[in-house]
Amino acid sequence: MKLVVLLMLGLAGANCARIQSRVAEDCNPDICNSQSCRCFNPGVTPGGLSPQDIPQIVLVTFDDAVTSLLYSNYYSDAFANRQNPNGCPVGATFFMSHEYSDYESVNKLWNSGHEIALHSITHTSSPDYWTQATADELAKEFNDQRDMIAHFANIPSADISGLRTPFLLLGGDATFQMITDNNFLYDCSWPTQSFVGKGLYPYSLDYKSNQDCNVGVCPTESHPGAWVLPMVDWIGANGYACAMVDTCVSGATGANELLEFIKTNFHRHYDNYREPFGFYVHAAWFNTNSTNYEAFKMFLDYVGTLNDAYVVTAKQAIEWTRNPTNTGGAANTFGCPAKEPAVCNKRTCNLQKPGEGERIMVSCVDCPPNYPWLGNPLGQ
Repeated sequence: MKLVVLLMLGLAGANCARIQSRVAEDCNPDICNSQSCRCFNPGVTPGGLSPQDIPQIVLVTFDDAVTSLLYSNYYSDAFANRQNPNGCPVGATFFMSHEYSDYESVNKLWNSGHEIALHSITHTSSPDYWTQATADELAKEFNDQRDMIAHFANIPSADISGLRTPFLLLGGDATFQMITDNNFLYDCSWPTQSFVGKGLYPYSLDYKSNQDCNVGVCPTESHPGAWVLPMVDWIGANGYACAMVDTCVSGATGANELLEFIKTNFHRHYDNYREPFGFYVHAAWFNTNSTNYEAFKMFLDYVGTLNDAYVVTAKQAIEWTRNPTNTGGAANTFGCPAKEPAVCNKRTCNLQKPGEGERIMVSCVDCPPNYPWLGNPLGQ
């Protein structure tokens, strides 16, 4: 009996040591300096490059469902014939939720060189659902959604590597455990007010992060291989920080004034450390006022006049951070996507969502027998 107790205590102690060893330690940049590891280190540029030699990364991201209406009214128009300085098409990132998404439109976006990323299957509105979920529960929302998108949009699963949690509600260490357990690359759900204008680049969670935690629950453990793409806040005309463009107070009364507001936030990056500049928005913002869409396109026009600014995907921003190049090398780093086109054999599926009624889902493959949802991502 005594031997059994000692063995149990030993196992408990070993388990305790394992848990303690996961607590993130302060980062030593002399150790964490490879392509797979980067310290949280505001003001330190990747590769030690001088800011004026760094290509300004511009990240345009959209949250929520990719509908056929949004595609035809905005996405297909806004990016048409736009090129980066190297002649390659600009790229945006779509953090898409499942319900009401049109998978033919998703297929078209992917074929055009944009990044398809994850925003959950259910997009449940309860904050506790996201902040208290386990890694396994989050995997059902995000890993299963990867399978869902790859299947119904007929695009490669391996190309889906990033996520943003609904309402930016991180689930602490469970979120990043889920990321590493399922071979995702990055999360882009973590806003910062404290490091606006202070040169905060993407970093890995091998070691401790000192980023401010204003929304959700932030991680305290070590998660080697998981990258954070910080959402550096804008500053509204009222002096308040805002992570999403559609929550900012601009004070603008027309497209030209709104453009100047956008440019003020852009130049806080471009004129200083040149950390990635995020234009994070819900496309519904375009519907609220035609001025918003007009100013957005004017901003893309403005960026197009700069020979050292690149509109690229979130994944490309992480890849550049891991393998930084100066403006001269950016032409190769942000090269034109070389991939086989993904075929879409459009199917319009009339399905029943249990307890809620009919859902019409456009798929690139045969319709499933049941509505795809949490726990049954392929609708089997």
